[in-house]
Amino acid sequence: MTEVPDPREDQRIRWLAADTIWWGGRLRAGVALRVGADGKVKPVPAEMAPADGTRRLPGTLLPGLVDAHVHSALVDLGTVRAGGIAAVWDLGGNPAAVAALATRAAAPAVSSLPRIRYAGPFLIAPGGYPSDRAWAPAGSWREIASETDAGAAVADAWSAGATLIKVTAHAGGPLLPQPVLRALVDAAHASGLPVVVHAEGPGTVTAAVEAGADILAHTPWTETLPDSLIRACASRMTWLSTLDIHGWGDPDPAREVAIGNLRRFVEQGGKVRYGTDLGNGPLPPGVNPRELRALRAAGLTPDEILTAMTEPDAPEITWVPGGLDLSPAAFADSLATARVLDDSVRPR
Repeated sequence: MTEVPDPREDQRIRWLAADTIWWGGRLRAGVALRVGADGKVKPVPAEMAPADGTRRLPGTLLPGLVDAHVHSALVDLGTVRAGGIAAVWDLGGNPAAVAALATRAAAPAVSSLPRIRYAGPFLIAPGGYPSDRAWAPAGSWREIASETDAGAAVADAWSAGATLIKVTAHAGGPLLPQPVLRALVDAAHASGLPVVVHAEGPGTVTAAVEAGADILAHTPWTETLPDSLIRACASRMTWLSTLDIHGWGDPDPAREVAIGNLRRFVEQGGKVRYGTDLGNGPLPPGVNPRELRALRAAGLTPDEILTAMTEPDAPEITWVPGGLDLSPAAFADSLATARVLDDSVRPR
């Protein structure tokens, strides 16, 4: 017989129960969540949850949802969190401004902002993308002219709290020479930081792979990649999806190229993370059902999409009030009703 713990033993332990819980890659019934004093969440048999002291909700609970490509200066982060996104990756912004937002979001009394992981400034070739774009805020990029510059830029980003490094490779303008790109990757890896590359245009994905980059900021869309390059990417890289930036609900040819590349990448075992590039055009803040449908079109199952959107060790928990529907027809709209669970949530 399972021994039911006394909730009075440690008031810092919280217990949560719902009709269903999506955890560990599948939807489960008869499970509760134990939130430890350290914030770590663990699914356990429902009978372990004490009758008194367990918060019970209708619907489905799951790990906090993450958008792995956001530009905080270009969106209302409060609206993003209200739309069900518990955490974001800021992939290029003014480092001081982003760090201040991240500090606010991490404050215990603040529940209006998503948790922020950030890369600091875009690291670019002199005169390169996005320094030539009106949308890029002042201070959001740093020009890298040499291998020495590369090491200094990574060190400064790390000192400012960055846990990622963002580099641009845009064929429409000046490009970092391959030795400099490689120096950026080597310096980042020496500091334990993964490198995200904005690769746009012929030759840029190859440059990112050959430099040893870890993540592509977008699914490649400017051309259909050869099978050999898809295999090379799948063997060692993660791609952020960002499929809905192509047409914003009115699909254009670039979207079909991206979906085709992503489908082949996934078939080769490549790892995908959900990212929307929020700030780039009229994208819905919060969970984007159009991005979810595009991921389905690329061949990902609902369970695989949820795996791409969640970090099981994160402290946040998501609530779908009406229950998560994993059927292909209803999944996107079902997940778009998600809310970040906190003490302000009062189920009817």
